[in-house]
Amino acid sequence: MSIDVQQPRALGLVGSHILIGGTAGGAFEAQFSYRIHEGHDEVTGGFTAGDGGGGHGQFQVSVDTSGASFALDRLYVEVFWASPKDGAELDKVIVPVVYGPRIVPGYRVYLEYVVQPGDTLWSIAAHFYGNGNLYTRLVRANPHVITDPNVIQPGTVLRVPQA
Repeated sequence: MSIDVQQPRALGLVGSHILIGGTAGGAFEAQFSYRIHEGHDEVTGGFTAGDGGGGHGQFQVSVDTSGASFALDRLYVEVFWASPKDGAELDKVIVPVVYGPRIVPGYRVYLEYVVQPGDTLWSIAAHFYGNGNLYTRLVRANPHVITDPNVIQPGTVLRVPQA
């Protein structure tokens, strides 16, 4: 029994419609569940994958989270199957993601920007958003590459969220 979540990727930047995809199988009656949450609100649902007898199959689910009242920009996508005996959540996979709509109101997509010599997050934010004070958007959207907002390296590829 296994679940392999291939989409979204860990720390991927997602919008209000989150695609969850991968392969799964071996669950009771081939039923799996998902939960997207950040500790304050959650969106849940289910899907079928495999054949319920140990066979594995692909799955892809589009989850509309626009009605959720997420307070944070870091969400957790969980995929699991429930034990028929006691309801325990088995083989759970947890993928942390970055929720774009909490970073940029009206978030739709992101651009990729390659950091150039002499760039600062302030100057990049001023270029893309017209205001250097919005550099925190870049920090929040790029936890996978920005560990210190005062130090960015030329050649680093940054995600620049857009409305």
